[in-house]
Amino acid sequence: MHSLVLHPDCASGSIHSIEAAIVPTADGCRATFVARGDVTKIAVPTVATPGRFDNLWKTTCFEIFWSHDGTSYREFNLSPSTRWACYDFDAFREGMRDAPAEVEIAVTVSDSELRLTAEIRSTLPVPATVALNGIIEDEDGVNRFWALAFRSGSPEFHASECRALELPA
Repeated sequence: MHSLVLHPDCASGSIHSIEAAIVPTADGCRATFVARGDVTKIAVPTVATPGRFDNLWKTTCFEIFWSHDGTSYREFNLSPSTRWACYDFDAFREGMRDAPAEVEIAVTVSDSELRLTAEIRSTLPVPATVALNGIIEDEDGVNRFWALAFRSGSPEFHASECRALELPA
């Protein structure tokens, strides 16, 4: 598991750590995110009918950004509601469009842990650089941003600096 860090501009909140892991599979990848802390004090979206859904990043969710060539990338938004989204980009925030994927999400929640595991079926070539991110909406309504790495300035998950994990071929 890889430890995510809270963006330096974010005040600490109810979650004190997030760990994430990703493993390429024959038809995509498997990702796991584990947020630990006082889960009773964060917004955990209610389980809904699984499927593609936009704007999941506005509340608690986890994200993957996957780039094979360093310029274009695929973004996955994975919600504890079991809804998900997948987009392709040609370059930094350019050419956004729905990307082909099938995603199955399993979630377990306790007072101290939120665990999300996603089985993703999508074309994901390796080698690749990958970002693993978390957005946690705390009880104060403020989103706190977690990532493997950040560039300086405000939180920007689309930045190549966030894709700090290298997956070999």
